[in-house]
Amino acid sequence: METAIEEKKINEGQNSSLYKTATILALITIFYNLIEGSVSVFLGFEDETLSLFGFGVDSFVEVISGIGVLHMLRRIKQNQDTTKDEFEITALKITGTAFYILTAGLAVTAVLNFIVGHEPETTFWGIIISVISIFTMWILIHYKLKIGRALNSSAIIADANCTKACLYLSVVLLISSAGYEITGFGGLDSIGAVLIGYFAFKEGRESFEKAKGKSCSCDETCH
Repeated sequence: METAIEEKKINEGQNSSLYKTATILALITIFYNLIEGSVSVFLGFEDETLSLFGFGVDSFVEVISGIGVLHMLRRIKQNQDTTKDEFEITALKITGTAFYILTAGLAVTAVLNFIVGHEPETTFWGIIISVISIFTMWILIHYKLKIGRALNSSAIIADANCTKACLYLSVVLLISSAGYEITGFGGLDSIGAVLIGYFAFKEGRESFEKAKGKSCSCDETCH
């Protein structure tokens, strides 16, 4: 009996440590997106780079999502309840709405830029920011998956899978930015913005599905 009690205490201690690490990762995600969003929006506006500007706005929306994830981790740690509360549902709806607005704005602006033949002054910073983002997102995904599997938590694993969307966005930004620097074809910036809008639309749809309880993760097998 004493051995079982000791093992239970050890497991609880290990789980507490893992949840603490998961919380730290969530905080890193929030603050990183705040910094990335601020820098990207500023440089995107200064260099008239729509794809970088849209990428930055997307990062700000991810902050709202990150706050919801942080709240979710605290709730699960306290009572292991997998049912979303009102705060999380509201955060998901706000996130979804923001993503849809971003999608519409990027689509309209990209079409107008393409029609008038607008070209960014430079996409150099888009290359730099995207490379940093790819590296950062890869690390976050790796450790979120590691913690999620250790805790056998579908919610944490789902958050890691959702972080992959940020990785894909970074790849799109890198390709469009590097493509423009190599070819000088301004349309690549508009194409990159449209693709970022596409991923934003998918994230928005996923947020509303989560809010309705139709999906618990970015993994389509989780319903």
